Amino acid sequence: MKSLLSKSLLSYVLSIFLLVFITGCLLSQIVDNYIFLISILIMEFIVMVIILLHIFENYIKPIQVATKTITKLVDGNYWSRFHYKSNGMSAVLGNEINKLARDLNQLSTQQDMKTEQLSTVIENTECGLVLIDEKGYIHLVNRTFISMFDKTHQDYIGSLYYDVLDDEEIHQTIQHTFLYERKIKETFSTVHGHYLEIVGAPIFNEKGHLNGSVLVLYDITEFKKLESIRKDFVANVSHELKTPITSIRGFAETLEEGAMNEEVLRKEFIKIIHGESKRLQLLIEDLLTLSRLENDEFKLMRTPVSMKELLNEIGLMGEQIATEKGINYIVKAEEDITLLADHDKLKQVLINLLANAVHYTPQHGVVTLDMDKIDDQLRIRIKDTGIGIDEQDLPRIFERFYRIDKARSRNTGGTGLGLAITKHIVEVHDGQILVESELDVGTTFTILLPIHT
Repeated sequence: MKSLLSKSLLSYVLSIFLLVFITGCLLSQIVDNYIFLISILIMEFIVMVIILLHIFENYIKPIQVATKTITKLVDGNYWSRFHYKSNGMSAVLGNEINKLARDLNQLSTQQDMKTEQLSTVIENTECGLVLIDEKGYIHLVNRTFISMFDKTHQDYIGSLYYDVLDDEEIHQTIQHTFLYERKIKETFSTVHGHYLEIVGAPIFNEKGHLNGSVLVLYDITEFKKLESIRKDFVANVSHELKTPITSIRGFAETLEEGAMNEEVLRKEFIKIIHGESKRLQLLIEDLLTLSRLENDEFKLMRTPVSMKELLNEIGLMGEQIATEKGINYIVKAEEDITLLADHDKLKQVLINLLANAVHYTPQHGVVTLDMDKIDDQLRIRIKDTGIGIDEQDLPRIFERFYRIDKARSRNTGGTGLGLAITKHIVEVHDGQILVESELDVGTTFTILLPIHT
């Protein structure tokens, strides 16, 4: 542009000089006065320079400035502006360039904001994302995907997917997505024990040609665990219900077939049926209790509870059970602590733990219940000198229907839900329950509850 303007200006100057020279020659032939001729030529030259300066300042220089500004805009500098005092068409040109620059700047800002928002969404989404082009090169991976595998962004971007992705299931999903040009869904497990669901979706351009694919990976490990727990729960409930129902049905059929007429058998069978029905009732009540505790709408009936009074309430019951079995029952609660809690639910927790301690402690053993205050928490410990719990069983003792010694648990009349209920009650009180145990030494359950005033 500058070269073109310089050539135009040079042509214009040469034309004027040629015009002046021809005019001077003509005048020199008419007028024999060279001084007059020279004066005219000088005046014409001055007029020519003034005209040229006017043309340069008002037309050529504004165009040069406009050219520089446009070049900067093309290079991406949208803050560049046309700054030059001009009139007429040059001023209109400058205003239009500045308007274009402002529009480009606004569009660029909006684009940057959208890009940042999209990047934020992609990076913080709970599922892993991978963008692959039609040649198999990876163009994008998000933070969640990287957290699923032990690699970095640099390991993926610009690499072929089969060079950096080790799982064969991912390879097959990508290949089937490209081959069938439709959404593909697969589920697989990783070497780290995680379960992933992968969805591959093809990407088409405006002409309908395959342009790549996007992979979405969901970590469904927790879902699988919940599904396994649900299956185990259904199986356990079915088993626990089946046992008393089968027993009741069997003895009832025996009575119908003639045992009703034998008084000794009749009394014995009726007693067994009554016991099994009672066991069935306890099981259903515990299931209903668990269901209510797990309900999101469940609310505790919190009232100020004197812990010393509560321990006195259950003390007689604990002493009676312990005395019948020949166990020494000790209560240590010097300070009276008032707790904002559900009285009945908290009482149920202590009774469940005391009953377990007594049942699993042999004769002449000791069961101790002590209570104290640690900072802003109430600590309740129930310690026994019983048979203890194996270390491998400790993580599972709060699971529903989990029994360390199934035969002995049933003999004590337990449903296998007591500790699960206990844990739920403590947790809805915003507390926690801990357990320490050693085989043939004893077990200690520790309850920590916040003291609300």
